[in-house]
Amino acid sequence: MADGRKNNGNKGHSTKSKKGTDKRTNPNKKLLDQYIEQDFDYEKLSKLMKKLYQDAIGGDVKSASLFLAYILGKPKETKDIEVKLNKNFPEWLDEC
Repeated sequence: MADGRKNNGNKGHSTKSKKGTDKRTNPNKKLLDQYIEQDFDYEKLSKLMKKLYQDAIGGDVKSASLFLAYILGKPKETKDIEVKLNKNFPEWLDEC
């Protein structure tokens, strides 16, 4: 078995793009990282958060959701699990 990738169930199909861009990566990330390195400071962040807060208080639901997600954190996913037991237990189990 020289190449285990062919035998792993994907039938040789790759998720990597054969075109010039790879859709698995964000093409704007490099630009954003470059901007942050050059022009980012906490005064601008403070202004941005104040604006986001004002928009949220003004009734913008998306701003409120984003602001609360940063301040309080995103809520954890909860799952309701319901267990149904079979009531036909053996009689000897009642004695334990």
